[in-house]
Amino acid sequence: MASSTTSRRSLQELEDAFIKVTFESDSDIPAGLESEHSGEPVKDPLYEPWFERGSGKFSDPTAFGCVALRKLYPNHSVTLFYNANVLGFPGALIEPALPPDLVSGLVFYPVARRMGSATGILVDAVRFGLFKVAWDKYDYLLYVARYPAGFGDMVVQYLLHEGPQEPSRSLLVAAGAWDNDLHQEIYVFNQGFWNKDRALWEEVQKANWKDVIVKDEFKSNLRKDVNGFFASEQMYKSLAIPWKRGLIMYGPPGNGKTISMKAVMKECDAKGYVPMYVRSFQSWMGEEASMTNCFARARQVAPCVLILEDLDSLINDQNRSFFLNQLDGLEDNDGLLIIGSTNHFDKLDPALSGRPSRFDRKYLFDDPDKEERALYAKYWQIKLKDNKSIDFPDSLLEEIAAGTEDFSFAYLKEAFVSTLVLLAGKDEDDDRDFQTLLRHQIKSLRDQLDKSPTLVPESRKLVQLPRSAPSPSFNPRDQSALGRFAQKGRFWSAGPIDYRNTSTMPGALPEGSQSMRSEGGRDMRSMALAAAALGRSYIA
Repeated sequence: MASSTTSRRSLQELEDAFIKVTFESDSDIPAGLESEHSGEPVKDPLYEPWFERGSGKFSDPTAFGCVALRKLYPNHSVTLFYNANVLGFPGALIEPALPPDLVSGLVFYPVARRMGSATGILVDAVRFGLFKVAWDKYDYLLYVARYPAGFGDMVVQYLLHEGPQEPSRSLLVAAGAWDNDLHQEIYVFNQGFWNKDRALWEEVQKANWKDVIVKDEFKSNLRKDVNGFFASEQMYKSLAIPWKRGLIMYGPPGNGKTISMKAVMKECDAKGYVPMYVRSFQSWMGEEASMTNCFARARQVAPCVLILEDLDSLINDQNRSFFLNQLDGLEDNDGLLIIGSTNHFDKLDPALSGRPSRFDRKYLFDDPDKEERALYAKYWQIKLKDNKSIDFPDSLLEEIAAGTEDFSFAYLKEAFVSTLVLLAGKDEDDDRDFQTLLRHQIKSLRDQLDKSPTLVPESRKLVQLPRSAPSPSFNPRDQSALGRFAQKGRFWSAGPIDYRNTSTMPGALPEGSQSMRSEGGRDMRSMALAAAALGRSYIA
């Protein structure tokens, strides 16, 4: 028994020795790397430099800035922040502390020619700079630093105050709240994001209910539905029903849906209810994610009116279920008035057009009947009454109403507009008067309808944004102020700058005359308000 055990142990030792010899003989260690001392393990020559490099200090400029500033300013509180636009806060006085050390890149933004002699402005995109800031009764230092990160740039800002951090926090809250508010702007949703749009706001201000030519009862009911919703919050809650509502404006194009939407947006904005316009749900993140972002923001700013123009285009088979879930799912939609429009009501899914509690009020904007055509002609008669060169008798009203059957409001408008254009440009030997030209234009439009019954002028979309924001008219004093502003003033921007596209300004300048009147006609105030509209501070 003992000899058998010894025998097995000897055999095992022999096998281990054989395996060891075999591995050592088959080793692929390059020549010259063998250990100088037998028995010591061979080390990979890349091991130490690899781990030394891989274990090196990583780059964190944000934390480094905090630590460095605390050492440089031991008596100051250092507040790191990202999205509060202090440089664009008009309530603060800002100037560079050390201009020689300021690093910024200039971006030129052109302005409309009719705004005066100034051809454009320069915006300073700050890469590194120290600014003095005065707000309320406190003084601050503001560091702005921009550095490459990922596929773009990272901007960090440090607000320093000699003393506790509370005054810095108060300034950031004030600047953030101002930047978050609308300042003669309208929220527009496109490409998956909400943006403030000054151009659309200016376009909406041109709308007026008196320009909506429909029967008084129809117009009154529409306005009551809109205004009554916002005034009935307590009634909804007392009845334990959700404070939300949906309206649909439908009918053939060119009959007043767009101008009615503009009038609704203008009226809601004037009463403090936020107007929000959805241009498209398509984006890189997908339509469902876009809808989530869209409704999340609407719920945040409610009470508001959410405009969905061309519902039949916005809502399709792929996104319909998710959209319906946003309308009446588990989320709280209190304070949301959703107004949709469509030229093709028959194309809407019954889940949208027929189910109660989603779009429960529907308004048909049909081709005008004879009474409405007479009202529209009367509208133009009043509009042209001060023009001595135009004879517009009452008898012409009945003639127009009778001769424009099947005309949409867009066709009626075209008849008057084209007549006035021809009247203004006619030759001296042309003796045709307003009535003659108008009859000719009505006949021409009638021929178009008769030849092509399906030819209907497309209604103008609510948003047809120009590449540059519409520029308000400036009186000579305003033009002088703007000229000095462009020559001497500076815009500071800590936000992202699109260096590739400077065809549009980052915002729109407000009307100069209004700004001056609001502050006793001081040019500096006018210029400061103009800078504020761009979200940047003006530095003299």
